[in-house]
Amino acid sequence: MTKKIVVLAYSGGLDTSYCAKYLSSELGYEVHSVIVNTGGFNNAELNEIENRAYSLGVKHHKVVDVTNEYYDKCVKYMIFGNILKNNTYPLSVSSERAFQAMATVSYAQKIGAKCIAHGSTGAGNDQVRFDSIFQIMMPDVTVITPIRDMRLTREQEIEYLKSKGVNDNWEKKAYSINKGLWGTSVGGRETLTSDGWLPEEAYPSQLKQEGESFLDLKFEKGEPVEINGEKFLPVEIIQRINEIASAYAIGRDTHVGDTIIGIKGRVGFEAAAPMIIIKAHHLLEKHVLTKWQQYWKEQLANWYGMLLHEGQYLEPVMRNIEKFMDDSQKHVSGNVKVRLQPYRFDVLGCKSDHDLMSAKFAKYGEENTAFTGDDVIGFTKIMSNQMKIYGLVNKTEEFCTQQI
Repeated sequence: MTKKIVVLAYSGGLDTSYCAKYLSSELGYEVHSVIVNTGGFNNAELNEIENRAYSLGVKHHKVVDVTNEYYDKCVKYMIFGNILKNNTYPLSVSSERAFQAMATVSYAQKIGAKCIAHGSTGAGNDQVRFDSIFQIMMPDVTVITPIRDMRLTREQEIEYLKSKGVNDNWEKKAYSINKGLWGTSVGGRETLTSDGWLPEEAYPSQLKQEGESFLDLKFEKGEPVEINGEKFLPVEIIQRINEIASAYAIGRDTHVGDTIIGIKGRVGFEAAAPMIIIKAHHLLEKHVLTKWQQYWKEQLANWYGMLLHEGQYLEPVMRNIEKFMDDSQKHVSGNVKVRLQPYRFDVLGCKSDHDLMSAKFAKYGEENTAFTGDDVIGFTKIMSNQMKIYGLVNKTEEFCTQQI
């Protein structure tokens, strides 16, 4: 009799390793593991993960690389929107999940599988992100989640794998590391409390560089295109900035957020390239966009980040917001100077042909050439007229002390 086929969204970590062994040994599935690379794995790591998958008894293992698609359809808009969740976190991992889920569904449909499994627990955001996209794209799918369904602890998973002859240094992995193009999340015992903080050794990138250095970043229509005069593709720009800046241990922080399921959560992260690119891009926008362009873009970007974080990438309004973002970037072109030092960076200044801070019109606090003092007197008189009438009509003390 033909075995039932299940596609397992596989990362090579403890949870998905448990799933691979349990689905085949206990539930009798023919397991097809798929790892979706969003820029977090090199070839050596992918080969190691593939070997581990086959050692766990999977029938077939597949690597799907969506790094460029992830940039074009998501990271680009997070740059355009200067998106930092709770003004802190660049949505490093949460934004990847949608693309990993969509690619997993596509692979399942390609091989004719009706079941998809993932290793999420019942306490985090990823279970919602994966489940919702699986169900939207494949309404008749059966989603299997052994870790969540059986409420397994890490220790129980390790004991089960040991009982099946699977040996690995699971105990040595004190921190959960999720790496992708747009940053790396770091979870561990310190992030489970409100007062703990990650030690230096918890971060994958350690301080290697002293002194200071400078980056000259060039943007064209909102996208990074050059570093120090050298042209690269945007994905390469991100990778190169991360390589340079992570040696300074730049981009570390701890995010405190509201999860989709209603509880508070903490996670550490390092995201050198995202933090530098977003801050540099934001500075350039302050110079080239109008006040109202900045205001409305900030409102929409906040919603874009919220929906992305909560697994709603396929909501049609996301495509509407992206169109606004695209249009807003027509004049966001220029160069931004950044200084790198151990554990910090400074965005120093910018140059752009579209700079609205032009000396042709005025120098703030110094002089103006486009209007006179009399113009300002008339302007302020008209601008205050409505509030003056309000105070007189309503006899409001803070507006008018004179008795009528």
